[in-house]
Amino acid sequence: MISLNTFLAIGPMQIALVVAIVLLLFGGKKIPELMRGLGSGIKEFKDASKEDDKLEEKKEK
Repeated sequence: MISLNTFLAIGPMQIALVVAIVLLLFGGKKIPELMRGLGSGIKEFKDASKEDDKLEEKKEK
């Protein structure tokens, strides 16, 4: 029997395969643009969650 941990294990070969597929699909010039968009999305998410925390603190007072 294959345990769940072994099945979900991510090794260097799997990471290399994913990187190769991403390069083939998007090309080298599009990847920095995609990462920039991902970074800005994460930043907006963090800012929104901080604003929600501030609003909750004001409601509690």
